[in-house]
Formats: sequence, C-alpha cells, structure tokens
Amino acid sequence: MTFSVSYAGREGGGVYLRLAGELDMSTAGELTATIDRLAADGERRMLLDLTDLTFCDSTGMAVFVRGDNRAAADGGWLRLTGATGRVDRVLRVTGLAEVLRYQPDSVDPASRSAS
Repeated sequence: MTFSVSYAGREGGGVYLRLAGELDMSTAGELTATIDRLAADGERRMLLDLTDLTFCDSTGMAVFVRGDNRAAADGGWLRLTGATGRVDRVLRVTGLAEVLRYQPDSVDPASRSAS
C-alpha cells in the first residue's frame, strides 16, 4: 500500500492532516515536507488523523516527534488521533502516546489542554 497525506484548515485555526497507508523510511520524507511547508506558511497547530495509517515504523514516529518539536518552538503543537491496530500499539509501547498527548477516542484532542 502506498502512503498519502492530505490536509485542510480546521475551524478555529490550525490544520487537519489525514495520513493513509504505510509511513516508513521510504515515505517519511513526504510527511516531513508537508509539515515543513505548513509550518513555513505559519501553521502552528497540526492535528494528524491516523485512522487510515496501516503501518508506522521508527522513522515515521521520528517525524511525529520532529513535527511536534518544530511546532512547539513556534508556540504550537502537533497532536495525533485515530490510530488503530499496530500503529496504536507502537504509540503506546514507545511512550509517544503520552508525549504527543494521543487521544484515540477524541474527535479533536486539541480541544483538551493542547498547550
């Protein structure tokens, strides 16, 4: 399965990114480039929906952390929602679920103490 990332502005500000497919060493650059482009355009709050992400390796996890660090440096944040199966498990086992304030059941985790 291929990887894709699409995005749209969110009501109240920020941007919503929907990831689909497999995020790994060969596709992580696409997500990094998207996050960098959005940040350069002034986006500081990014919500990543992982509902359709079927696989994510350590390279993909590193993109999440890097994106959150970049957003935080500019006074913003990167949050994750919607992960299932293996992706959800990797987030929990690595501790990134806590670090990135992952809330799988929340429609918008940004609405809860995002700062």
